[in-house]
Amino acid sequence: MVRNPLTPEERERGERLGRLLRDARGARSMTDVAAEAGISAETLRKIETGRAPTPAFFTVAALARVLGLSMDEVADRCTPVVV
Repeated sequence: MVRNPLTPEERERGERLGRLLRDARGARSMTDVAAEAGISAETLRKIETGRAPTPAFFTVAALARVLGLSMDEVADRCTPVVV
């Protein structure tokens, strides 16, 4: 299966998600948050740095739960405002 290249908007949304998760993690270690969410620290690192800009829904949901974020908040903060 060949994936289509990401659009600039998709890459930007992934970068916003990464910043949101990194900010929400605060001083907590990447390893601790990843373990609590049931993912690898490397996966979390890739999401936070934008190298994995389109993570699976359940990965985002698990991270949101661990970090005390609602999925509405994640969607609102990662979707660009259209004017």
